[in-house]
Amino acid sequence: MFTAKDLNLFASKGLRPEQVEQQMERFRKGFPFMQITASASVGEGISVLDQAGRQACLARWEKYLASGRRVVKFVPASGAASRMFKDLYAYLDSPEERPSDPQEKRFFDEMKGFAFYEALKEACSAKNGRDIDGLLREGKYKEIVRCLLGPEGLNYGRLPKGLLLFHAYPEEIRTAFEEHLVEGALYAKDAAGTVRLHFTVSPEHEALFKQCVAEKAARYEQRFAAHYEISFSCQKPSTDTIAVDADNRPFRDKEGQIVFRPGGHGALIENLDELEADVIFLKNIDNVSPDKEETVIYKKALAGLLVGLQEKIFAYLRALDGGECGETLLDEIGRFLEQSLCIRKPGWEKMEKEERLTYLRQTLDRPLRVCGMVKNQGEPGGGPFLAVNADGSISPQILESSQIDLNDPQKKALFKQGPHFNPVDLVCAVRDYKGNKYKLRDYVDDNTGFISQKSKDGRPLKALERPGLWNGAMSRWNSVFVEVPAKTFTPVKTVLDLLRPEHQL
Repeated sequence: MFTAKDLNLFASKGLRPEQVEQQMERFRKGFPFMQITASASVGEGISVLDQAGRQACLARWEKYLASGRRVVKFVPASGAASRMFKDLYAYLDSPEERPSDPQEKRFFDEMKGFAFYEALKEACSAKNGRDIDGLLREGKYKEIVRCLLGPEGLNYGRLPKGLLLFHAYPEEIRTAFEEHLVEGALYAKDAAGTVRLHFTVSPEHEALFKQCVAEKAARYEQRFAAHYEISFSCQKPSTDTIAVDADNRPFRDKEGQIVFRPGGHGALIENLDELEADVIFLKNIDNVSPDKEETVIYKKALAGLLVGLQEKIFAYLRALDGGECGETLLDEIGRFLEQSLCIRKPGWEKMEKEERLTYLRQTLDRPLRVCGMVKNQGEPGGGPFLAVNADGSISPQILESSQIDLNDPQKKALFKQGPHFNPVDLVCAVRDYKGNKYKLRDYVDDNTGFISQKSKDGRPLKALERPGLWNGAMSRWNSVFVEVPAKTFTPVKTVLDLLRPEHQL
């Protein structure tokens, strides 16, 4: 099936032919649906921190930061801004000179609410000799959009989302990237004043991000008495996946070369695995708000809860490995799994002692994450569920709709009625009690990827998505879900999202 040219292509990506064959087998066999028993809710998979609980977690986190442990803030930032402007691109392609769609009209009616308004105003003047007001009077709406999106203006259609101006303060205007620098200083600065951030970026944008660091980081270091250690990485070519046609044969372009596509955000588990860290905060580049105390408090609280659970887990593992395994301890650990980690294994109490020991140890000795969950307000995306694992246990999982059999009325109802949404607000612990890093690739459930329909050169193709970073790529982690306020979740999927109250000062 594969030519010498194909094999050279595989080698250039760091892929072995058998790995490509395995990917093609996925297209032929598909992926099994996850079995779910319930949508996670408060009291059933999701906990709530009261004020006393938050204060205890905050104190624990401050103590942890002072202990010299290595904390990193990990930000997937390769998203292109072009998708934010889909409606404006459609308007440019339309024959209408004046906007007619309500979304398009709102963009022009409320332009002054965007943090980039003054920059756009200057770009319009430089290109046309007239500012925005002049162009509006002349009905040249599209010229304003071209100045926003095109290289002759702000070039926002080609920039990464992280380098767009998001928030206007009285004294400065910040990009999303800068807001993450600020957040890192507010909740991840260690006792030595070091703030470590890692951004995954597209190769073509890395130099632009580094330029932003060179121009802006010193300002925030001075403001927060901090020292930034900022690093970047790109999605690895070896995580690309082959595309196939309708008959599951390799999809070839006009030159006859096999087409590979990026494997989705789940590929970033490789980048996460390479970080030297004890605790990792994970949050998307566009999910950032202006300075909000509540956001910082809850990030610290989630982290404090994480390290508190980790201390308990480590103590249990030391006891189990040290031979302190009486029935009283086994029962206590079993209750901890059910009450604190929300993991249940039907009939585990009836196992023989050695089998119970093995089960408890294997279940405890995993990467750990605490995940903030917000009440569902209609945002697209996945949510928290209680799912059945391969060993028959039931545990909290973050699932996307593609992982659930929506043709099953019962499963569809559970998905539709889920009271909470996943905002991708994670704090992760990635070392075992001996200080060794977990090999995160070992905890990916490869059965949780999915197949999507795409096109190239006007022809349909099927694309293979790897298990999502916070979905199947962390399926075998221990996961704890905590309700957080909706105002801590402020994603920017379209440019109009920047007009939401959460993004205004």
